[in-house]
Amino acid sequence: MPSVNKYPSDVAFTPSVKAVQSRKGSRHAYERVEARGSWQTSITAELKAFIEAQRSVFLATTNRDGQPTIQHRGGPAGFLRVLDEKTIAFVDFVGNRQYITVGNLAENPKAHLFLIDYAHQRRIKIWGEARVVEGDDGLIAKLMPEGYKARPEQVILFTVGAWDANCPQHIPQRFEAADVAASLAQRDNRILELESEIERLRAQAQPRERNSA
Repeated sequence: MPSVNKYPSDVAFTPSVKAVQSRKGSRHAYERVEARGSWQTSITAELKAFIEAQRSVFLATTNRDGQPTIQHRGGPAGFLRVLDEKTIAFVDFVGNRQYITVGNLAENPKAHLFLIDYAHQRRIKIWGEARVVEGDDGLIAKLMPEGYKARPEQVILFTVGAWDANCPQHIPQRFEAADVAASLAQRDNRILELESEIERLRAQAQPRERNSA
C-alpha cells in the first residue's frame, strides 16, 4: 500500500497528534520509537499466530465524509486467515444486512482492525486498506471455517499498512466461556480420578486392618 508517511506510525501520529504529544510530554518517547524504525509493516510469524487464534475482531471504516463506524466480526478460532505477510482475509457472514462496512469501503478503502485478547491482556491495532470480494465461491470455500453454522455472503481482504502492539494496561482479564467450561470439566475429571484412587487405596487397606486385629 503506497504511503507518503515518513514513518509507518505516521498513519496514526498525524501532525495534530504529534503536537498534542509535544504539549503533553510524550513526543520524545515516540521519537525514539521512530529512530528505531517505528512500527512494523508486515505480518510476523508471532502476529500471524495471534490473529488466527482470535474469535473476535473489530473492524473500523469511514465513509467519504469521514463518518466512522466500528463493527464486530466473530467466528471460531481460525476464521481470521493470514494469506501472506501483508494480507488478512475472512468470510463476511450474513448478518442484519445493513451493509455499512461494505458501503463505506466502496467510498473509502482505509480501514482499521482492532484485536483484543482479554485472557492474556493483549491488544493489537492494525492500520490498512480493505476491499470486499463478492461472488468468489472458491475463495469463500477456502476461508470458510469448517463446520461453522453461518451463511457466507462475501469475503473481506485487508491489506496491512502498519501495526502496533499496545501495553496491557487497563485491559480486564476475561476468559471465553468455552475455555472456562473445558477447564472445569478437566478439574472435575481429575477429582473423580482422585476419588477413585482413594477408594482403591481404602479397599486395599481394609484387609490389612482386619488381619492386624
